Amino acid sequence: MATRSRQAQAALLPVLLTGFLSLAACSGGGSSTTPSGGAASKTLVIDTSFDLKTADPGRTYEPTGLIVDKAIYDTLLTFDGSDVTKPVPALAESYELSPDGTTLTLKLRKGATFADGSPVTADDVVFSLTRVRDMKGTPSFLLDGVDVAKTDESTVTLTSKTPNPALPFLLPNPALGILNSKVAKANGATTDSTDKAEQYLNSTSAGSGPYTIESFNVSNQVVLKANAKYWGEHKPVYDKVVIRNVEAATQKLNVQRGDSQVALNLSGDQVSAISGGLQVTKTPSANVIFLLANQDASVSKVTSSPGFAEAIRKGVDYAGLLELAGEGSVQAPGVIPSMLLGALPPDQVAKRDVEGAKAALQASGQSNPTVKLEYPSELTVNGLSFQPLAERIQANLKEVGINVELAPAPVTTALDNYRNGKEELGLWYWGPDYPDPSDYLAFLPGKLVGLRSGWKAGADKELEAAGDKAATTLGDDARKQAYADIQTKLNASGPFVPLIQPSQNIVTAASVTGLAYNPVWTVDVASLGAK
Repeated sequence: MATRSRQAQAALLPVLLTGFLSLAACSGGGSSTTPSGGAASKTLVIDTSFDLKTADPGRTYEPTGLIVDKAIYDTLLTFDGSDVTKPVPALAESYELSPDGTTLTLKLRKGATFADGSPVTADDVVFSLTRVRDMKGTPSFLLDGVDVAKTDESTVTLTSKTPNPALPFLLPNPALGILNSKVAKANGATTDSTDKAEQYLNSTSAGSGPYTIESFNVSNQVVLKANAKYWGEHKPVYDKVVIRNVEAATQKLNVQRGDSQVALNLSGDQVSAISGGLQVTKTPSANVIFLLANQDASVSKVTSSPGFAEAIRKGVDYAGLLELAGEGSVQAPGVIPSMLLGALPPDQVAKRDVEGAKAALQASGQSNPTVKLEYPSELTVNGLSFQPLAERIQANLKEVGINVELAPAPVTTALDNYRNGKEELGLWYWGPDYPDPSDYLAFLPGKLVGLRSGWKAGADKELEAAGDKAATTLGDDARKQAYADIQTKLNASGPFVPLIQPSQNIVTAASVTGLAYNPVWTVDVASLGAK
C-alpha cells in the first residue's frame, strides 16, 4: 500500500490559527443550563488551536476535524482509549484478516442506527468507504488499492492485491466514518470527483455517532449536540460540546478561571504552573522530532560524507533537549513513536558521546565543517518551538567541531526546501498518518522522507529489501521484530537522527473524567464524563 504523509498533503504541519470567541462562564465540570423544556443540560467547552477545514469525513484529515468526526461518525473498528496497538470492534462486531493478509472480512453489528433512526447497513459501509477512496480527497490514500464489497447483508470485505496487515489499523480513522448513504446521496454525495455533499455535511451530520452537528465554523467554533437516538451502550454524558479556536495563552486562562473544561494545546512551561485543582495529563505525543542530513552530494558534500550523520547522532545532547521539551516528553529511540507496534524500547536510545562524535567526524574526512540547519521559524509542536531546539543543537555540535548556521524560515519557505530535498541539515517532525509501523517505511531510501534527505532508491538495498518484506509481514510478533530491525539499521547507517517525542499536555477541570490521549483523534469527546 502506498505510504503518504498527511503533512505532505495538507501543508505538512498544523496551521495554528488564532481566534477567540467568548462564551458565558462555565463551572468546573461543564455549565448547567435550563432550556425552555425545563430539564437541566450539561455543556462541555473544549479549547484548542484549530487545524480544521471540513467536517466531511471523505475530505478531512486535520487534527481538529478528526476530533469532530470521531464524535459524529462511527467507524467499523476503533481503538480502546490510548491503546493503538490493537483495533477493536465498533460498527463491526468482529473482523478477520485472511492468512495471506489480502482480505479483511468484517461482520456488522446488529442494532446500530444513524442519527435519524435508520439502520446502518452493508450498503452504507460500501458507499462510504468507496466514496473516500474514489472521491480523491485528502484521506483517499488510506484505501488506495483496496476493493470494498458487500458479501451479504451483514458482511463486508476489504481486499488488497498484496498483503496489507495495516488495514485493521486504518479503519478506526474518523475519515473512514460511515455515512447514511441515502441521506448523503440525497444531498449531493457520490463516489467520484463530482461529489457535492461537503456543504451539507458541514451543516449537519449523516453519521451514527454519539453526537451530531449543531453549528460548524472553521474559524471560530464547532458546537455538537448529543444524539438522542444513539445506539451504543455508553450514551454521551454532555448534552452539548463546544469546541473553540483559542490560542494557547488564552486556553490556559480560560481553563483556570472555569470558562472552559478542557485545554488541548498547552506547552510544558504553561502546564508547569497550572494550579487550582485542575487535572494535568502529560504523555508523550506521537510526534517525533528529528534531524536529517542530506545524502545528495550536489546539495552538500559535507552532510553526504560517510560518517557525518553518525557524528551528529553522537554529538547531540539529548538530555538537554528533553529539558527544553519539559515533563512528559521522552527521547525517541527510533522514528516510530513509543505507543505504536514496532517501536524500539527506551534502552536503545542514542547516548551522547562527544569523543565518539569527533572520531566519526574525522573519519568522514571533514574538518571543522560549516553546515546550514533549516527549520520552520514560527512552528510549534505540542507547544514546543523549534528555535530553542535548533540553538541547543547548534551549541552541541560546536563542541564536536561542526559549525551550524541557523536558517529559520516561514513554514511555506522551509517546506519547499524540505519537500524538494534541498536542505543541508533539516529539523522537522513526523506525526503518524495512521497508527501502524508501515507508515514509517517512508523514511527508507527512495521513499517520501528518504528522498527529502537525498537518500535515493538503491542507496541501501539490504534495508530497502527489509522494508518491502516488513510491509507484507503478518502477525504482531513478526511485524514488531521486523520494524525494530529496520529502525536499528536506520539508526546505524541512515541519515536521520530521532530526537524527542514532545509531551501532549492536556488540562481538564477536576470534574472531567475519562480522558485518554489518542494519537489519531487526540481526544474522544464522547468518552469524557463528569463527576
